[in-house]
Amino acid sequence: MPKNKDVKRLTRSRMKKTGESYTTARLQLLEKKKPKKKAPPAVVPSENYARITGMSDEAVKKKTGCVWERWVKSLDHAQAFTMTHKEIAQHIHDKYDISGWWAQMVTVGYERIKGLRDVGQRRGGTYDANKSKTFPVEVARLYRAFSVARTRSRWLPGVKLVVTSATPSKSMRIKWDDGTAVEANFTDKGQKSQVALQHRKLPSKAEAEKRKAFWGDRLEALKEILG
Repeated sequence: MPKNKDVKRLTRSRMKKTGESYTTARLQLLEKKKPKKKAPPAVVPSENYARITGMSDEAVKKKTGCVWERWVKSLDHAQAFTMTHKEIAQHIHDKYDISGWWAQMVTVGYERIKGLRDVGQRRGGTYDANKSKTFPVEVARLYRAFSVARTRSRWLPGVKLVVTSATPSKSMRIKWDDGTAVEANFTDKGQKSQVALQHRKLPSKAEAEKRKAFWGDRLEALKEILG
């Protein structure tokens, strides 16, 4: 490992060549000095990448310029399997100029392919349950069905929760009484509106499936109320 003054000199030299910030150039320089770790094998053959990621090669190539097999090779070369989820997404965004949402999608897909997370699972080991539904009402009315406690109790009875943050007709974050959390995002579709729910911090895949069924049932009840 070079001495501190040598690191500074080499970092500034790299900055001039690449246009990188001091922090990025220094990180890249130090990474080169680390011994490379062998990438863990993918959990499925390359022909099954689309199935395990839930996204076709055509779709991911259209938005990012690469199919899944190419992404896996590139990220393995960058030792992405040693990075956190946030670090992988940032690497994809910075190096390949991929938008935030698609950087996240590629990151999640890569993590599933390498066995770093299961479908619906976060890197920390917890699971998410996702459910969405479109209603034949304006978004303001749909939002009120969540924000007004009296209305909410009609389709979501017996649940103790706390709304921790909210943006009217846009989003809401809710803390469940069991320590889990729910994010609700609302989309205006003119005379119709949609809510997309993500129930986070669930302890198992079985519990995630249970909550997904629960939300499917409760959103049907809400539909009956809204008419």
